[in-house]
Amino acid sequence: MSDCCAPSRGIAETYDLIVVGAGSAGFSAAITAAEQGARVALVGAGTIGGTCVNVGCVPSKALIRAVEPLHHARAASRFDGVQASAMITDWSKTVRQKDRLVDELRQAKYEDVLRGYDTITYHEGEARLVEDGVEVGGVRLTADKVIIATGSRPGRPEIPGIESVPYLTSTTALELETLPLSLLVIGGGYIGAELAQMFSRAGVHVTIVCRSRLLPEGEPEISEALQRYLAEEGVAIVAGAVYEAITQSIEGASLSLTQAGERSVITAERVLLTTGRVANSDGMGLAEMGLQISPAGGIIVDDRMRTTRAGVYAAGDVTGTDQLVYMAAYGARLAARNALDGDTHVYDNRAMPAVVFTDPQVATVGLTEAEARAAGHDVQTSMVTLDHVPRALAARDTRGLIKLVADRATRRLLGAHILAPEGADSIQTAALAIKCGMTVEALGDTIFPYLTTVEGLKLAALTFNKDVAKLSCCAG
Repeated sequence: MSDCCAPSRGIAETYDLIVVGAGSAGFSAAITAAEQGARVALVGAGTIGGTCVNVGCVPSKALIRAVEPLHHARAASRFDGVQASAMITDWSKTVRQKDRLVDELRQAKYEDVLRGYDTITYHEGEARLVEDGVEVGGVRLTADKVIIATGSRPGRPEIPGIESVPYLTSTTALELETLPLSLLVIGGGYIGAELAQMFSRAGVHVTIVCRSRLLPEGEPEISEALQRYLAEEGVAIVAGAVYEAITQSIEGASLSLTQAGERSVITAERVLLTTGRVANSDGMGLAEMGLQISPAGGIIVDDRMRTTRAGVYAAGDVTGTDQLVYMAAYGARLAARNALDGDTHVYDNRAMPAVVFTDPQVATVGLTEAEARAAGHDVQTSMVTLDHVPRALAARDTRGLIKLVADRATRRLLGAHILAPEGADSIQTAALAIKCGMTVEALGDTIFPYLTTVEGLKLAALTFNKDVAKLSCCAG
């Protein structure tokens, strides 16, 4: 069998569907279409597999896991009679092990998978949208329907002098085989928070600088608590900053900023930019072909994943919304089905869970309190701190809280927001509750296993009507 990723040769045939982008969204669309009997052209440029497996989710979470034992060893003394130690002996070995995992998953989940579909033809090269399909390296691929799924890349903030600084991105930071002594992280979103804590636990002196607050789109109670926990681990956080300029010297990168009217300069050996991602929508002639692009660069789509040009769809990070790998795959599946079946499938993100892999983890689904009020709901909220959750008490780790958002009149759960060491594995229960339209009373009446983090959802639901401090264990 020929190499799945070899470039196409000669004059291409007409396809039922052309998919541009060979990451999670592109593969999802191509496989969905192939399973429906369509002949698909899949176009990719660069390393196959996209962001998640190569430079995003997989490598970052692997390194986050690698430094967890260092924290657990330092925190072991919270149990009487227990003492532990752990240390990094060779960070380059840790990074190379991460690289092997990335290579294995890319091979198993992308290259090998592609070989299993005879009706998908892979074309390597930069694509350009044309009147009757897509042009790749001088070869014209024709199809009535096209899906753009070209993903995104790290963005760069507009800071005077930034172009002269050898900054790191979320991609290149994961490639460092030698840890810097100090690191300045510009941006307080989920990528900045995750990588700041990871490098801090690895022994790097880390400072986060952000324009607003940590995790600015989330619940303020969670932002405030997580900032406190990171500070306790030694991460310095400068929130509400106005960036003035950045320069490079022998000592490292120096950022001049103003905070609350006071000017200061922060210097670190390396600087990491985590101020968001930019859609890969340029260079394909999309605007010339009638596709509307948002001011931020994302391809504008409707709830059927249709662009403003008939027959052309878009999915994943390139749309600039819901930039999560599983939402990219979900949207791409809908795009493929709509392209082939007549636009009957509607994109629905109302029960979309999201996780920030800090420690404690941040896990959310549905509306925040502010979003619910903006949507016109008469909002009621409840909140329990983890010192009311038996699992946290047994673990002697009560960092965190659980906040629920509900509609006062209908009692329906609108949002759930968890900050807990094991919060990621609890959020799907809340997602199902929202998807099924459960009331907070129904959630509180549901049977949950004792001594689990997810039991905290039940306690938070009961808090709408009761004082859980007055309940015995397992009582509802």
